Amino acid sequence: MDTWVRFNSQSQAKERLCRAAQYACTLLGYTLQKGGVGADLLTTVKQLESHMSLTRKLMRLGNSAEALEAAKRAVHLSDSVLRLCITVAHLNRAMYFACDNVLWAGKTGLLPKLDQNKWSQRSFRYYLFALILNLTRDAYEIGLLMEREARSCSSAKASLSSTPVALTPENGDLPAISSSSSGSGSGSASPSPPLLLPVVPSLPALSQRLRRQLRLLAAVLRSNPPLLLDLLKNACDVFIPLDRLGIYPTGNGFVGACGLASSVLSILTIFHPWLKLKP
Repeated sequence: MDTWVRFNSQSQAKERLCRAAQYACTLLGYTLQKGGVGADLLTTVKQLESHMSLTRKLMRLGNSAEALEAAKRAVHLSDSVLRLCITVAHLNRAMYFACDNVLWAGKTGLLPKLDQNKWSQRSFRYYLFALILNLTRDAYEIGLLMEREARSCSSAKASLSSTPVALTPENGDLPAISSSSSGSGSGSASPSPPLLLPVVPSLPALSQRLRRQLRLLAAVLRSNPPLLLDLLKNACDVFIPLDRLGIYPTGNGFVGACGLASSVLSILTIFHPWLKLKP
């Protein structure tokens, strides 16, 4: 079992290194194109990027089955929101890898009549759905941790402010009893309660509340590096399918930078497993 885990982590590290090289070529090609270099060098960089992409597809031939196994494990999670997000995300990843395998067969000539553009769009759609679910899971966990942090802060303030004080007539802490309260005031009618109007928070109050929430968010992310890295990685990755599907075009330069950044973050989680978000 340990041998398989070690082999799997090594395969993931190699695939992530190829991914980082691929998006580094994308960023380099964009920079060279903007700089007006020769067409030969630009063609060489694009060919290198294509070779890296094909190598990655070869390395991911068995990832669809692994994603299905991960979905089976996620079904048994106790939290219903996490169970839904993680399970459906793994299922979308399995479909994305399956489409990627079909694309690899088309690029290598095993399926010469394959419509590669259609299958590429299909694979990016599954990839986008998986990333949206991953970001939803990150937002849900951040919300839970912020709520827990707010409760702990409020309970700490309450414990500090609840120190007992002895009330004595000498120090004037006891309220004075008026004679009118002991007289014949029992027959008087009690005043009607004041009319309560809805309170609209002012702009300074909203700004203060926003600053408090941002400080709470920063404290939560600072104390949870795996969640922070997963959020950054998914936020970088989501621009790749958005650009490839034409939903939010950003250009090859931005896509290359985001892909390179997310690849570096993924490599960090492989070499330092405690940085990987669980489950």
